[in-house]
Amino acid sequence: MNDKKSLTPEEISAIVDGFDPIDWGEVEMMAKLPPEKRWLVGYRKSEMIRSDIRNKLMKDFSELSKSEINMKVLMSLTPVRMGKSYTEPAYHEHFG
Repeated sequence: MNDKKSLTPEEISAIVDGFDPIDWGEVEMMAKLPPEKRWLVGYRKSEMIRSDIRNKLMKDFSELSKSEINMKVLMSLTPVRMGKSYTEPAYHEHFG
């Protein structure tokens, strides 16, 4: 029943060839920051994502209050678990 074939190192290399998942500029910049400020980089990125989602929702649902928009932002970033199946985050189909 288990028909999955393991990939060889050569096949994996062919798949990821050309990808550069590490942003070396950002790594160097973070290395120069003092430890107490390094967390700000990720925090600012996540804030920008929330802001982009909020702006999109405000544009699409102009009739909603700020509180309702913020709840939609939370729903879009929080996967909902129902029994053993997982659902897409709310509003997922509108991003991309």
